[in-house]
Amino acid sequence: MTEGCIISGREARDLDRIMPVMNRAFDPGFGEAWTLMQCHGLMALPGTLLLVAERDGAIIGFALVRSVMDEAELMLLAVDPECQGTGVGAALVRHVVTECRAIGVKHIHLEVRENNTALRFYTKNSFVTSGHRPNYYKSASGLTFNAVSLTRDLG
Repeated sequence: MTEGCIISGREARDLDRIMPVMNRAFDPGFGEAWTLMQCHGLMALPGTLLLVAERDGAIIGFALVRSVMDEAELMLLAVDPECQGTGVGAALVRHVVTECRAIGVKHIHLEVRENNTALRFYTKNSFVTSGHRPNYYKSASGLTFNAVSLTRDLG
């Protein structure tokens, strides 16, 4: 469970510490993991928040969120595969919601590959389907996959 797990906000200088989780959590066949440079680019934008989940000093999960006015997008959420299914992801979502509410966000949006098991996770965490993007993702082998857009209303 999430016992002993601490979630806190971080800064761009901490991005290198999330990269091992990024690389373990995302299947390289789908090319969904971001590079360190991409993460730094996002962190340079106003309204970006990095939350990390730690246990015994080791990062076991993170969330990257960007807000503009009363809308936010959950850009990335990852949990180390060894910790998946233990509530760490749900705890990160709860912290994202708390932080977003505190700054007046009304809706959190995200996109996920249609055949990604994370789709069920997001549905269980109060996100609902708000749209589809055909052929949005392209795998390393060249196959394309639809994206499902999801929204969580914070009203």
